[in-house]
Amino acid sequence: SFTADQARRASEELRSKGILEETLVLSTCNRSEVYGVPPEASRESAPGLSTFLSEFHSVRMDVLGTSLYHHYDREAVRHLFRVAAGLDSMMLGEAEILGQVREAYRLAHEQGATGPVLNRLFQSALEVGKRVRAETELGARPMSVASAGVKLAERIFGKLHDRSALVLGAGTISEQVIAQLRDRGVARLFVMNRSKERADGLAKQYGGEVLPWGEWEKALPMPDVIVTSVSAEEPVLRREAVERAMERRGNRAVFLMDLGLPRNIDSSVGKLYNVYVYNVDDLTEIVAQNRQARENEIPKADSIVEEQLAKFLSWQAGVELVGLVNELHAKMREQRDQFIRARVESIQHLPEADRALVETLMDEILESLLLEPARRLRGEKDLRRKVQNVEALRDLFLSNREKP
Repeated sequence: SFTADQARRASEELRSKGILEETLVLSTCNRSEVYGVPPEASRESAPGLSTFLSEFHSVRMDVLGTSLYHHYDREAVRHLFRVAAGLDSMMLGEAEILGQVREAYRLAHEQGATGPVLNRLFQSALEVGKRVRAETELGARPMSVASAGVKLAERIFGKLHDRSALVLGAGTISEQVIAQLRDRGVARLFVMNRSKERADGLAKQYGGEVLPWGEWEKALPMPDVIVTSVSAEEPVLRREAVERAMERRGNRAVFLMDLGLPRNIDSSVGKLYNVYVYNVDDLTEIVAQNRQARENEIPKADSIVEEQLAKFLSWQAGVELVGLVNELHAKMREQRDQFIRARVESIQHLPEADRALVETLMDEILESLLLEPARRLRGEKDLRRKVQNVEALRDLFLSNREKP
């Protein structure tokens, strides 16, 4: 996973090392993805990206490689659009992902890491996400990791009206957890965060109490439900602290939901008696129920994805085709000059005015050959959609390789 600072640093290094020209890092509760535009001379960027991720996070390639996936061109665009739509999430139609995509784009754009392609791509992705939520039932009663976690707590304790809860962290997911707990009528709410100002704001907004960060001896014996969503490299809740808290609470049951990446709760905590520890990966059953209730909406959402995909590819083809026309124009002018230089002796007998007329007529022929196609490319979207492989056209008309 990437913190915001790590995402900025990764983007800078990817560009400085020449692996990507445009780049954006998206890190959510169960995925980290790098979107990028590679240099023209290095279209096959996956090997370099994989090595970079391995080195950046100090994870051996043989370990990391089993979790990597790569998408190129059309499939990369389709994948991002499905992510933004909530179709590729563990919780189908989840509420958080669109905001996470928006925030990742904002950070990359402010950093200057994006360019014309990624700007257009992520603006289109945000439009996909908004349309899916507005035009399908995936946006109705949205399920999220936060709501799934609270549902899991209710399975253990039943109604939460006579229960207390402690939320560690004050970010977006933590706020969603707090809102869910309040909706379910939790009796008492505590908030703990490194930044007291942010904790104070959430406590005031939702009627909670702020506890000083790290005062585990005071905080842990009280709540029945503890939810963590903290950005930290190491676990913030250790076995020793929870063990002491369980002694003080007479081994009264406690539910801990770890929504952090990397994990916020030491894995050995779950071995303690009457301590129920869950993380994002444990929400499988709730995920299945959520998907069953919403799967009828998947074709509608996919239709929106495909519509927006066609629009993006049409825009991309238009940009590339206009560039191709300009390259063709330059090459034809060069060949025209070479043609005249090669035949200068054979037209020396012509008056200077006639030689100038020949050159002018050749220019007019070149312009007429390219003017109409360029005009049509600018004005006809359907024409751009028909051209599937601009690289093949470039290779056909601009390659200097000799035929076999």
